[in-house]
Amino acid sequence: MILNERQTHILKILRENKSVNVKTLAKTLYVSEATVRRDLKEMQALGLLERSHGGAWLPENMDEVSMFVRMEKNAREKERVATKALPHVPSFHSVFIDSSSTALALAERLDLSHKTVVTNSLQTAIQLSKKENINLVLLGGSIRTSTNSTVGSFTNRQLEGFTFDLMICSCSAVKAGYAFERSLEQRELKCSAFEKSAKRILLVDSTKFVAQATYRAAKLTDFDFVVSDSFPENPEGFEGVRIFA
Repeated sequence: MILNERQTHILKILRENKSVNVKTLAKTLYVSEATVRRDLKEMQALGLLERSHGGAWLPENMDEVSMFVRMEKNAREKERVATKALPHVPSFHSVFIDSSSTALALAERLDLSHKTVVTNSLQTAIQLSKKENINLVLLGGSIRTSTNSTVGSFTNRQLEGFTFDLMICSCSAVKAGYAFERSLEQRELKCSAFEKSAKRILLVDSTKFVAQATYRAAKLTDFDFVVSDSFPENPEGFEGVRIFA
């Protein structure tokens, strides 16, 4: 499901105010209160907000966009990124794949037969489980509903038992030569997997160049290469970065 224009506006209002009531939304959007309630119900099902009596609120741990929304948002750009990355993927026997929808788009194109694949993404695990002869490992931990992934100290401790030939990941934002995450939990998980991987690939659609995120995860120059659907308009921080776009 893709958010309609009205639902996108609701999400923007929530990000600015953290909470809002149905009556105010109805007046702001020039629709009935019944329509607003229906929108809020659909958005709650996507993990974008929590409903309250007479309104909705945005918890701190729901600052990331739902996995189901991310899979459809900018889908064409994500497909282009995955297609561009495919010829450059080095040979590997083991790989860590993060919970990003762009990484999933690439993983579905790879021959993973007789490979060990480790992920913290429920959706990635479900999709890749359809492939034959794959040694697929889903990390346990606390489930983050907004990204349909496992995170937390228990998840990180499980990574201590692995080393990877390759890491395929995305991020929430790219700025000043670094990849950023919106949550500290995602940042810690990716940093742990990063340190245990011999080679690392960063996949970013062009929206990540203007997105905002708080937690700095890794320098772009520490990735073996970065793949995007287009070059950033402002190349600051990309000096020395091997980028395919």
